[in-house]
Amino acid sequence: MSHDPSRPHPTYPWQPPPPPPPAPPRHRPDHPTPLGHHSDLRTLRSAYRRQRRVATLTALGYFVVFLALSGFAPSLMTATVTTGVPAGLLLGLIQLPVTWLAIGVYEHTARRRVDPLADRIRKQSEIDVRRGATR
Repeated sequence: MSHDPSRPHPTYPWQPPPPPPPAPPRHRPDHPTPLGHHSDLRTLRSAYRRQRRVATLTALGYFVVFLALSGFAPSLMTATVTTGVPAGLLLGLIQLPVTWLAIGVYEHTARRRVDPLADRIRKQSEIDVRRGATR
């Protein structure tokens, strides 16, 4: 009979083997993960980032096109569109409605996509704070 060093040797032959070690307790949270690890924050950041890019590229993109035409196509910018109105002036005046459009797109996407996400995260954080205060 060989001795196995991994198993303790009983003092008496009739002694029962030692019980197996208890399994480690499984930690299972009774509430959702805290707000800092929430996937809604990533969604909110990406929605806000996309919103800023669209609005900025709309307004800034048109302005860059206007500047490029002014620098590289002066004959187009000085051409007359209607009686006494050069194309450059008309394109410069169109910058104002394009900026308004960018602001409108920004507000529209904020109301439809970003604000509901922010409200949901705000409500969830209030719930998490109340849970933490009751512990």
